[in-house]
Amino acid sequence: KARFAATHVNTSDDTVKDCKEMERERLKQELLGRLGGPSLISSSSDPVLADPLTKEPLIMSLKGPILGGGPPLSGISLTLRSSVDSDRVFEGRTTTYINLLEPASTSTLPSESGEDKTSVSSSPILSFLLALTPPPLRSIIANATHYSDDESIPMRDLFTSPSVSFAYERGWRQGFSAAGLPGADKEFEMANEYFAPIIEKKRESSVLVDMSCATGLFTRRFTKNNIYSRVIACDYSDSMLSEARRRIRSDSEIASSSTKLDLVRCDVANIPMKTGSIDAFHAGAAMHCWPEIEASLKEIHRVLVPGGRYFATTFLGTFLGGFWGNYLEYVAKAEGTASGGADMGPSVQAFQYYPSEEYLTDLLVGAGFDEEKVNVEVVGRGGVIIRCEK
Repeated sequence: KARFAATHVNTSDDTVKDCKEMERERLKQELLGRLGGPSLISSSSDPVLADPLTKEPLIMSLKGPILGGGPPLSGISLTLRSSVDSDRVFEGRTTTYINLLEPASTSTLPSESGEDKTSVSSSPILSFLLALTPPPLRSIIANATHYSDDESIPMRDLFTSPSVSFAYERGWRQGFSAAGLPGADKEFEMANEYFAPIIEKKRESSVLVDMSCATGLFTRRFTKNNIYSRVIACDYSDSMLSEARRRIRSDSEIASSSTKLDLVRCDVANIPMKTGSIDAFHAGAAMHCWPEIEASLKEIHRVLVPGGRYFATTFLGTFLGGFWGNYLEYVAKAEGTASGGADMGPSVQAFQYYPSEEYLTDLLVGAGFDEEKVNVEVVGRGGVIIRCEK
């Protein structure tokens, strides 16, 4: 009897261990599935994501234990390793984003010394102008770095400011309607309508990219409507992605969505995705912020599947020049006057300047799109709606 009892207890213990191990593995598979990775094994090639430099596949694996019946509040650490160069390793976390802007070995944290910052207090005229500056821009100017006379400030870099990330959906983005853009809800509807033909053909495996996603204004909409199998939201800005993740976590509808969602930090001029892997590509009010526009459009054309579609909104330079260019030029000139007439301001090219719809069409055709499948529509005072098919 004693021998039987001992055997019975051991068997029960083994069963409990087996159940815990099975539950742990199930959670790993579910987590990888939600991330868009393979659902059969916990370490395998991602079907879309690639090394931004070589475009070779990345091997995704989880790093760290899953305890207590689910992922910890701090999230699960992810490792993505190049399939051809083991030294190229990228990292991410399920509660933040995957950083494919640069390998983990070369990532650097922002300087905390502040030595490279220009002091606002040392500039009376700049301090005065800050009081007149729209709130979203105050932090940008107050923390502006020192630039040489021939240096350019891409607006992409200015959008890394946490103040802009905070303000983006609190009035900043809504102001784009002044150019004639239709507003987020209508733009989302138009994009879905344009993507419908390609998505209907492969609904179970469709992949949409929301490039320059900012705070996830469209990302959340694309995820919640359950039309796309996977949504990959991308941005260059750490602070934008952090704000996007915060808003995603607070949206209960996203938690119940069947759509797999990834947040990825990357550069649109070097998209970390496999060639011919994306069905639908969206970029809302973003193209004018891309420093390398020709390379960026070529990358978009590369990652689209044959028949894949690109939907974007942007602005003509006539609108941007009047709204932003004159303002920033005024700030630079005022600063120079206060410094005894010296030209203290940078040669600012905050935005790409698109003079006409014909100019934009030529850019898209130069990137590889067939002219017959390119439609550039100007709306309002200077808004632009772009539709392209590969």
